[in-house]
Amino acid sequence: MKRLALVACFVLGTCASLSAQQPSLLLSAPAAQPAAPASTFNFTLVPELAPPATASESFAFPSPKAALPDAPAPPQSSSFNEEGYRWDLAVGYEYIHFDSAQFSANLSGLHTDLTYNLNSWFGLEGNVVSAWGGTIAGGERTKYVLYAAGGRIGWGPSRRRLTPWAHALVGGVHVNPQIAGASKTSFAVQVGGGADWAYNSRVSLRAEADYVRSMLYSSTQNNFQIGLGAVIHF
Repeated sequence: MKRLALVACFVLGTCASLSAQQPSLLLSAPAAQPAAPASTFNFTLVPELAPPATASESFAFPSPKAALPDAPAPPQSSSFNEEGYRWDLAVGYEYIHFDSAQFSANLSGLHTDLTYNLNSWFGLEGNVVSAWGGTIAGGERTKYVLYAAGGRIGWGPSRRRLTPWAHALVGGVHVNPQIAGASKTSFAVQVGGGADWAYNSRVSLRAEADYVRSMLYSSTQNNFQIGLGAVIHF
């Protein structure tokens, strides 16, 4: 009986020691390591291996593109005005007062003027004036022809409503009647100016006044002329 009692005590002691050791074994077990991050791979180098895009990625907004530089402005025209017209053709009425030692006359006629504008303020000009007056002693009718060429200066391009200008020209003058012992033709200088009022881009109205110095009949003459007309730009 004593042996059986000793065996029973030994078994109970062994079971108690095993149950006491189980919590310590659980505490001494190593903690679980966190899962290693998935390896990344640059699929842009091998697009065939890239996984299909998800729904959220397929509807993503595209990234903004870099702004392009502004296009250069178109070159400006070298013409003297906005429309590009360089020629001016003027036609109109002309009144002339001719005064000499031999006779004086008031004449009426036409003037024709053609100007090529080199830029916005300077042009090359040529004009012709033809006029007729009354009769003088002897019953001969007076006639007057002036032809000259030179330069014209304008204050502003013709696209402005009012464009003043001035010119200086040299040429010749031919006057009837014939005076005994004197030529009917001589050298002449024309200096004056005027203004053009733009009716539209192609047509302007012109008013002008000029001083003309001639050298007929072995003397000099101081003549004046006034004109009104229209100008065509082309």
